[in-house]
Amino acid sequence: MKLKILFLFLVLPLVVLGFLLIPVNPQESLRQGVARNAALHTDLSSFPAASPVKPVDLLFIHHSCGGQLLAEPGPDSHTNAIYTTSPNAGGLRALLEKNSYVVHEASYGSAVGEHTDLFDWLPKFRDQMQDVLAVDSQDRRLPDGRRNRVVVFKSCYPNNAFVAEGASPGNPAGPELTLWNAKASFTALLEEFKKHPDVLFICVTAPPLAPKQPKQALWKVLAKKALGRYRNPADSAAVARQFNDWLASPDGWLGNSSLTNVAVFNYYDILTGCGASDVSIYATGNGMDSHPSAEGNGKAAEEFVPFLNRALHRAGLQH
Repeated sequence: MKLKILFLFLVLPLVVLGFLLIPVNPQESLRQGVARNAALHTDLSSFPAASPVKPVDLLFIHHSCGGQLLAEPGPDSHTNAIYTTSPNAGGLRALLEKNSYVVHEASYGSAVGEHTDLFDWLPKFRDQMQDVLAVDSQDRRLPDGRRNRVVVFKSCYPNNAFVAEGASPGNPAGPELTLWNAKASFTALLEEFKKHPDVLFICVTAPPLAPKQPKQALWKVLAKKALGRYRNPADSAAVARQFNDWLASPDGWLGNSSLTNVAVFNYYDILTGCGASDVSIYATGNGMDSHPSAEGNGKAAEEFVPFLNRALHRAGLQH
């Protein structure tokens, strides 16, 4: 009897705990992530994934992560974050070119390519739209009055370092990186896109932060806490998840909009394993660098092209 009691109260709980600690099957975790991804994002599956019949001018406004996403594999070779090759290459430029897109880029060092933080997009598209639509490369303009029919824009990973949720309705100008300020800014942005129904705007969500953050001196942490400026990295990552899910969700940013010329490519979600994490699972530098790896960028590039083709069909610009 004593042995039975011992088994029930000591051994059995340990056995149950052991089952709970068994690692989740990675393939099953991936399947769950894909199912979540499909349920979360605006469904474009009813539109064809066929490439454009005629060449389409496409501008990508980005900094280093976007440049590496576009690049071909090889050593780092770039000017102002416009990469030819990179160890973190995704090969997106070549895939786009194979699908009849003529790729143009604006990055550091150009009037259009500078300033790509979340709160920069509203003034950029409000005040510089004609320049944006005319970009060939950096500040060089397209010839013969041609215009970009697709504008892809992306902020970089520091824009997922949220400091707080903030308060509704938020300030479109920020500058504090809170959930409600970011929502307010992107909501106001839709009014600018509404003015250009013949252009497809693709928001690429900012890549997530790396799982390992540089350690801070204890005195700095204590000082930030005393001033109310300390933010637990896990809390910040959780707010980043809320914002990026809101951008891509059918009930989020575009939920109350009738615009068909705006779509969201959730780069953040792909790089976090479609909900498996709130930080990057494709980080570089032994988990310290938020620049995505070639594996993560390759996965994103493969998904981007059919997504773009479908979005172009939905916008009625496939001709």
